[in-house]
Amino acid sequence: MKPSEALIADAQRLLTQNYRQQPIVLTRGEGCRVWDVDGRAYLDMHAGLAVSVLGHAHPRLTAAIAAQAGRLLHVSNIFFIEQQIRLAARLLQRTFAKRVFFCNSGGEANEAALKIARRYWHTVRGDAARVELVSCHNSFHGRTIATVSATGQEKYRSGFGPLWEYVCFVPFGDLEAAREALSPRAFAMLVEPIQAEGGIVVPPPGYFAGLRKLCDESGALLILDEVQTGMGRTGTFLAHEAENIVPDVATVAKGLAGGVPIGAMLCSEEVAKGFSPGSHASTFGGNPLACAAALAVLDVLEEERLIERGREMGEVLRQGLSRVAAAHADKCIGVRGRGLLLGLMLRGDAPAVVERCRERGLLVSVVGGTVIRFAPPLIVGRTEIDEALSILDAALG
Repeated sequence: MKPSEALIADAQRLLTQNYRQQPIVLTRGEGCRVWDVDGRAYLDMHAGLAVSVLGHAHPRLTAAIAAQAGRLLHVSNIFFIEQQIRLAARLLQRTFAKRVFFCNSGGEANEAALKIARRYWHTVRGDAARVELVSCHNSFHGRTIATVSATGQEKYRSGFGPLWEYVCFVPFGDLEAAREALSPRAFAMLVEPIQAEGGIVVPPPGYFAGLRKLCDESGALLILDEVQTGMGRTGTFLAHEAENIVPDVATVAKGLAGGVPIGAMLCSEEVAKGFSPGSHASTFGGNPLACAAALAVLDVLEEERLIERGREMGEVLRQGLSRVAAAHADKCIGVRGRGLLLGLMLRGDAPAVVERCRERGLLVSVVGGTVIRFAPPLIVGRTEIDEALSILDAALG
């Protein structure tokens, strides 16, 4: 029996069965490659669901984690934390925001965004009637009850009802539908700059400028879920920068610390009034280890110009995927996305193609049922992209 077979058997016996794992057990990584316990190498174009922006075992990130682990891991937010304060300053310097709340994940960041927006209207503006949230069909915002309630895909909602009832869903990209939904009872609209889990769906030009105008007119806050699109993933530090708008709240997580769990809710000075001492908290949020890792990630992104590199490599990957799609026009519809968050749209079963890619040594994932997601580390180069395209071409053939 292979080492992986024994471990997978144990996993099936010991773990709750809420994942459909691919049948490999990964044990180490370096750069854009990972190895399983059986010794086989894979090219990673998945990056832990767009998390590992610096790839695997990046020396700067590894050193920062080790050094901080040797000094201080955790103290809680009962005290001020040096690394958290330094990280807050860096994030506010790079973004629209004036205040930040730290937590452990994207779902928690979105939960915090919904809570601060709702409480802002209730306690700061004194309007308890603002209880409705506007979200989009096909969206994904997390796994808590509130964020599942705000997620516009039934497969994530099924079996968890009754959910939070004050959510109105509108089609993504439809300004007229948003206008009708943003009533005087709406406290916020929550939307992704690109619908990632929904299939890498890009909005039409002018959509977010229109949303900003509609929210200003209605009074509702504009909350952008940048959990997957942030940290340079789409070619700018936050994806909405390409839309030339300023939100009231934005959330980030995934790539923020390169694999160490952390999330952040970024907001304006005005919206920050919605939180007061005791109104919200996180035991592990913004702990010294996670913040030290995030500071190292920011350093590397800036010093190695990885966001700019991501734009360049994203265009290389897009062109290559387009060539593959054209060569297999009977199976492929086309390519969509931005930067290094790209989706190859298939006419049929994407999981089968992902399986054939894995068998050939390439790791990718499925979103939206028929879309293969490419979200490689921002350090990816032409050599890795060419290799990935060659494997994809063979898998489609």
